[in-house]
Amino acid sequence: MNDWPEDGGYGRGNANSQPEGPRRMSHVQRPQAPQQPRYDQGQGRGQGYGQGGQGQGYNPNYTQARNEGYDSGYNTGQVYGGSPQGGAQGGGNGAPPYAPQGPGRPAPDWRKRAKVGSIVLVVGVLAWGIGTYAWASSQMRNEVDLAKVIERPEEGDCTTYLIVGSDSREGMSAEEKKKLHTGSAEGKRTDSMMILAACSSGNTMISLPRDSWVTIPSFVGSESGKSYPARGGSKLNAAYAMDGPELLVRTVEFNTGLRIDHYAEIGFAGFANIVDALGGVELNIDKGFKDKKSGADFQAGEQTLNGEQALAFVRTRYAFADSDLQRTKNQQKFLSALANQAATPGTILNPFALYPTLGAGLDTLIVDKDMSLYDLGKMFFAMKGVSSGDGKSMNMPLAGSAPQNSLKWDMPKVKQLVEQIKNDEKVTVTSNR
Repeated sequence: MNDWPEDGGYGRGNANSQPEGPRRMSHVQRPQAPQQPRYDQGQGRGQGYGQGGQGQGYNPNYTQARNEGYDSGYNTGQVYGGSPQGGAQGGGNGAPPYAPQGPGRPAPDWRKRAKVGSIVLVVGVLAWGIGTYAWASSQMRNEVDLAKVIERPEEGDCTTYLIVGSDSREGMSAEEKKKLHTGSAEGKRTDSMMILAACSSGNTMISLPRDSWVTIPSFVGSESGKSYPARGGSKLNAAYAMDGPELLVRTVEFNTGLRIDHYAEIGFAGFANIVDALGGVELNIDKGFKDKKSGADFQAGEQTLNGEQALAFVRTRYAFADSDLQRTKNQQKFLSALANQAATPGTILNPFALYPTLGAGLDTLIVDKDMSLYDLGKMFFAMKGVSSGDGKSMNMPLAGSAPQNSLKWDMPKVKQLVEQIKNDEKVTVTSNR
């Protein structure tokens, strides 16, 4: 069967001597080949099945089709690893396509890291500080109730502390009593007393000789609730023996006219333990001395005192001509050195120094019910200020001797001293001994 049209076509001859003209062959509609799947959306030159876009693909009949000018009909312009606009991303000439690489790892933001690290550090320090404060506050013995003290003077501009060293042997074993030369007396008495006035004009530490000749005023018993009349012509330390800290505060306020804001008392064992927890206290002793009763045996010069030696130093009285007056001076000197060493960043910011120091002293330190750990810290820093020259230390001004080997206060000077403290004025009053 002949599909060629009668008017002529390619490759059909006849009897004419002239060649036939060109004939048009009828159009044959070829079916479209299915689109090949795409494996990449890259731009450029790449590989794929068939020819299309700007790339070349693999086709087993490609060479023959190229030589014969034959179009297979499967050219869709799509290539593996290519796109309708072009070939695959990657190399041509038969090279396989490669997957695009993602963005590189960003450089670390050191400024942000430093900021976060600083925040973590601050939070950690705050948490440690709050925890330490809460723990230390729980260890304090807030046992003295100053609300029981009657007929109190008006408050002044300075904060005043009555600091007492007692001869309490509470919690001490027989071996410790022997080692510290404390004896075995029952009960407790005041071994030292001093007023610390913390003022903006300067801090003042005033020692009150235990044998001061004073009047013990009328009072209401702190435990019994009974009323007791006044007693003139008594030694100051008798007030403590009669009714403890509350009557001692009442007696100091009555005889001076100065209101006491806070009370702090420590016994023998607590004092020695604090010194040992600090690793000893450095002190310059002007003149060597010995005392069998206290166990003191010191050479002159710079030295570090441990707890046993420190207790002997502040208790010695019989080795001095001025007896109790020289002892009060030694007590002031040592307490200032103790505070100067305790209230330092090396102790406060070092947990290995702070916790032993607080643990050694707080369980034997008795304070008033209104004193907080913050108030206690202020007291230590005020004592440190005295030792560093920001204030003065002195004995209560004296006017001579009184009966029973006691000491009489110089009341005009005492009143002037109290007025200067009340008004937060620089203390100009001096002690003659």
